[in-house]
Amino acid sequence: MEENWICKSFHQKDPEVFFLLTEGSFDPILFGSSSVQHECIPQAILGMDVICQAKSGMGKTAVFVLSTLQQIEPVAGQVGALVLCHTRELAYQICHEFERFSTYLPDIKIAVFYGGVHIKTHKDILKNECPHIVVGTPGRILALARDKDLPLKNVRHFILDECDKMLESLDMRRDVQEIFKMTPHDKQVMMFSATLSKEIRPVCKRFMQDVISCGQYYSNSEVILFIMPAFCRWWSRHCNDCPAHCPMEIYVDDEAKLTLHGLVQHYIKLSDLEKNRKLNDLLDALDFNQVVIFVKSVNRAAELNKLLLECNFPSICIHSGMSQEERLTRYKGFKEGHKRILVATDLVGRGIDIERVNIVINYDMPDSADTYLHRVGRAGRFGTKGLAITFVSSASDSDVLNQVQERFEVDIKELPEQIDTSTYSILQGILFCKLIVIEPSLTFSTIVICSAIVMGGHAATWKL
Repeated sequence: MEENWICKSFHQKDPEVFFLLTEGSFDPILFGSSSVQHECIPQAILGMDVICQAKSGMGKTAVFVLSTLQQIEPVAGQVGALVLCHTRELAYQICHEFERFSTYLPDIKIAVFYGGVHIKTHKDILKNECPHIVVGTPGRILALARDKDLPLKNVRHFILDECDKMLESLDMRRDVQEIFKMTPHDKQVMMFSATLSKEIRPVCKRFMQDVISCGQYYSNSEVILFIMPAFCRWWSRHCNDCPAHCPMEIYVDDEAKLTLHGLVQHYIKLSDLEKNRKLNDLLDALDFNQVVIFVKSVNRAAELNKLLLECNFPSICIHSGMSQEERLTRYKGFKEGHKRILVATDLVGRGIDIERVNIVINYDMPDSADTYLHRVGRAGRFGTKGLAITFVSSASDSDVLNQVQERFEVDIKELPEQIDTSTYSILQGILFCKLIVIEPSLTFSTIVICSAIVMGGHAATWKL
């Protein structure tokens, strides 16, 4: 009897899921979900198109992973969902999240495809066991689709993570558009990012269908919610007068709300020659679980990592000059806690979720306020505490810092000689601790969604 409900598939669309997520009995404070999850998941599960902006570390990945798994109907030889992202590391991470959430869904096959791996390896995977969910970077996905190895004619869910990054680059946008045209007209489209400028939003909406110009606004402390005044595609199946696609848009109404509440931010003015000594002092003095140090180039990443190793710091570096296998090996090693210090370029500045990171150091100032926001968002994720320290060594650095303060309405002060550890330290190994008592009568999909929301996208499921 136990196996009947614990292994029940998401795609059976259990009524408890809709009840739990849409009725008043679902208390976001009680369950610890972020507002973006509370607003988005019920609508996404119903098949509504979504454009979602929310601050870093608030569980956007869980929105499209859970809603896709809930809806997908696995058919042998057919790709039902396609997720595109801009880096190989992020593609690997998203694939891993799909695998974790689908532990009890053995019929659903997931695969990840990106450059740096021989394309024949990917073609063999598609030939021998075609996955139902594909995650990948646009270049490799397009190559496989052009060669007719990756069938896209049955895709029902098309997802872009860090969509602004992909659509701002004309080359990558061209690839995304070509892939998009290979998929069916009638599909769900979901797009996510922490930064969605007013200029890029119309570009995103071109991927949506039957966009209506009017709407109603509902705002809360973190997001402004814009829902088209028609029912979603799910309801349209029962009503011919309703448009087939009624996108749901979630934007942050005030960019000041994009900064993480638990993140303490400081700067240090110094010359470029003083950076190494100051970095050593900080790593000796600060209480960190893991720290990410951002630099502006491949050469600086390699040189700084070499220096830290010579000073006996447990450091590792990741940059685009490495082979794909080496990059992933190092990424997994850091994520699993084998090393405590990561020196990196902006390759890992977006989307990468490493739970133990509580300090980010901008050794080199980022090139824009958007990049700054994404970098520092590696710490203080899902409401935890964190510390961001930025080195300022030139007039242009000061300009970027001023842009950050003005745009996001944050007062970044100079780093004091003494800083209270309790303002940025988190418990090592335990990021979230909540107790849920679930009735055995509930189906497995309800339990997975509950646990996913409580853990902020870090799934934890128990067999009762």
